[in-house]
Amino acid sequence: MNYEFSVLMSVYIKEKEEYFRQCMESVLNQTLMPNEIVIVEDGPITEELQKAINDYVAKFPSLIKIVLLKKNLGLGLALSHGVIACKYELIARMDTDDICVPERFEKQINMFRNNPDLDICGSHIKEFDSTPDNVLSLRRVPLDDRAIKQYQKRRDSFNHMTVMFKKVAVLKAGNYRHALLMEDSLLWVNMMKNDAVCANVDDYLVYVRTGEDMFERRGGWDYFRKYYSGRRAIYQTGYISKVDYIYTLAVQFLVAIVPNGLRKIIYTKILRD
Repeated sequence: MNYEFSVLMSVYIKEKEEYFRQCMESVLNQTLMPNEIVIVEDGPITEELQKAINDYVAKFPSLIKIVLLKKNLGLGLALSHGVIACKYELIARMDTDDICVPERFEKQINMFRNNPDLDICGSHIKEFDSTPDNVLSLRRVPLDDRAIKQYQKRRDSFNHMTVMFKKVAVLKAGNYRHALLMEDSLLWVNMMKNDAVCANVDDYLVYVRTGEDMFERRGGWDYFRKYYSGRRAIYQTGYISKVDYIYTLAVQFLVAIVPNGLRKIIYTKILRD
């Protein structure tokens, strides 16, 4: 197998130029460099963000590929266009406000080298506020195929911003689809239904930006309605039972309606290490 790989990310109008630059610097300072970076512009973006993208394209014209979408389609559909645009069989997902550790891609490529049947590989994450030095919580995930597929019935077995997957396995599962809050979760489930081979690296390969804004966004009736819609799409795949479905809805409803301070405690002390 050819172990060249693409990095896939999507940006939209609310992305911050400063965060994007930090993300790009982490991708460009790896012990194993990507062969391609695909950036999907999901509709119009700010002048500041466009300038940042243009600066990197000017500096790395043969490395960066831009996919322009005239209007905002949402993350799932934007990523589906990005997957198709990727040149290489291996694709690493990245969120444009997070930061990779320098060894991320090297460690994941080694996983694929050691297991040629592997289809998708992620890792643990460290969640931080303001700077990576200010770690708020850790999110660990199961490591082996069997544990990953069982865990996925109620919680995500992959931290989506850490995954590297085979393009052919993603397309076989139907590619990314529109599912608010659940674009990645729905893809994982569809891949698992197709017997994709799964693993996670037992290491923290990405620093994930979080903080008070994230806890605020995950509360309220509007958030729960979006969660319900996405979770229903997963239930309709047949991968999870009705008990799993009702349990996750009940837990998320309680998390959504509690005060923001209590929600922060739940995320950092109960749902995380």
